[in-house]
Amino acid sequence: MRSNFTQLYVHCVWATWDRLPLITPDIQKAIYAAIIAECTQMRCTVIAIGGITDHVHLLTGFPPTVNISELIKQVKGSSSHLVTHKIKPGEFFKWQGSYGAFTVSHDVIYQVVNYIQNQAIHHQQKSMIPTWELNHQ
Repeated sequence: MRSNFTQLYVHCVWATWDRLPLITPDIQKAIYAAIIAECTQMRCTVIAIGGITDHVHLLTGFPPTVNISELIKQVKGSSSHLVTHKIKPGEFFKWQGSYGAFTVSHDVIYQVVNYIQNQAIHHQQKSMIPTWELNHQ
């Protein structure tokens, strides 16, 4: 019998509490590393991660056994815990409760990666894709 084959990708976006600029340059890499570590633990493959001071974009490949809401819950929880308990204990850091999740075809992965890796430029030039930005202004 042949084994199962899946090719599942999701582009996730979530923001800081009240869109506050909490993802400062001094903690951004650590937050992204925590997100990548949690994805890896859940057997997801991080393809791209990026964002600006008030939100994160994540493109990941995932197995069919992973529930998207559980993935987001875990990556938000582990990264928030890292900041509030290890990096900046006693300082305010919190994610919004909501998120966006968009399925991605294998054929357009490069376009999504490019978009995620160039978040700062998109926001400076106001060339964002509104549906991928959770319609924030």
